[in-house]
Amino acid sequence: MSQMQRIKEELDQKAQSAYTKKATFGDDIDLESYHKTPGEAEYPKSLADLTPSQAEIVLSAGVDVKEKERWGTFLQMDHSVIHARSKKEGLEVMSTSEALKKYDWLWEYYWKAVAVDSDKYTAHAQLNPYHGYFIRALPGVKASFPIQACLFLKSGNLIQSVHNIIIAEEGSDLQIITGCATESFGSRGMHIGISEFFVKKNAKVTFTMVHNWHEDIVVRPRTGTIVEENGIFLSNYICLKRVKDIQMYPKAVLAGKNSLARYSSILYAHPGSRLDIGSRVNLQAENSRAEIIARAIAHNGTIIARGNLRGETAPIKAHLECRGLILGDKGNIYAIPELEGCCEGVDMSHEAAVGKIAKEEIEYLMARGLSAQEAQAAIVRGFLDVSIMGLPDVLKGQINKAIESCEKEAL
Repeated sequence: MSQMQRIKEELDQKAQSAYTKKATFGDDIDLESYHKTPGEAEYPKSLADLTPSQAEIVLSAGVDVKEKERWGTFLQMDHSVIHARSKKEGLEVMSTSEALKKYDWLWEYYWKAVAVDSDKYTAHAQLNPYHGYFIRALPGVKASFPIQACLFLKSGNLIQSVHNIIIAEEGSDLQIITGCATESFGSRGMHIGISEFFVKKNAKVTFTMVHNWHEDIVVRPRTGTIVEENGIFLSNYICLKRVKDIQMYPKAVLAGKNSLARYSSILYAHPGSRLDIGSRVNLQAENSRAEIIARAIAHNGTIIARGNLRGETAPIKAHLECRGLILGDKGNIYAIPELEGCCEGVDMSHEAAVGKIAKEEIEYLMARGLSAQEAQAAIVRGFLDVSIMGLPDVLKGQINKAIESCEKEAL
């Protein structure tokens, strides 16, 4: 038996043992109520073959089929890879399944940042593998434009399970924007996404994820990141569209000295939506730093905003911040910040605030000529300011368009 076969067999055994294991957080989802494979469906053969409607959907999730100001693109519909290409030397873009066949060494990374037996969702992804993307920046490569990836759910009542692996080799700088979207409006569906990030010494990854689902989609991402010495990991998450249920709690391990992780989230829960979302950082190395920032609006929906910072050595510095805004009579926000200081000399802090739009703010703007609806929209837009994310200019415009679309739909 080859080493690759041995590793896969061991992972399968662990996954089998966890196939009915409930997740620590979030509602338990009956995976058997969804199809594992799509029925008969026709898929585009390339980016150029996307319908105008499909192109518009993926664009709203930050993915441009014209690839303007992009160094590469990956597009997967259901279980089929439509497009995978890099436009820059030193950047690799392909499906994870292809990468595992090409590189034997990649098996040493597979399921290293996320445990395969974490819960029933990680187990399902291992036992029902359908691609996902592999993105790698070779040593010293600096990407001035982002690589874009889209995971598109086309068929109804389907579980789309993918496994993504991102590696920024020593001294590289990698930007990625991932858009998750669905075409089957009116049909239920589920997405399970495993993502593992490896940020090597002196490397930097800026990762922006935009979720563009619909009201009957259930989502269970499972994400882990390992950051080495002087590495930087910046994660931006935007969820502004209707979705039924999302539960995610990504974790970063700062394993190298002077490493940095920052999570920024902008969340909008529409009526009937449940967003259980958080971020965790384990600070294991001296002079490591972490920041978790969340902006959450519950418009007659429910948001559970979690955050966990664990300082395992000193000196380290970490801060957690959550600000929530409630719109409507049935909105709920639960802010759950946690700090774990494990030794003397850690510097850790948190703050949380939840409230509603003050009547005085509305009246102030109305006195300057805005209607009540326009005043509320202006306050919401200010609250969802993407400047907290430090996004590259090439991405700011698209995220602002997504916020404008959210305003029109909700307000």
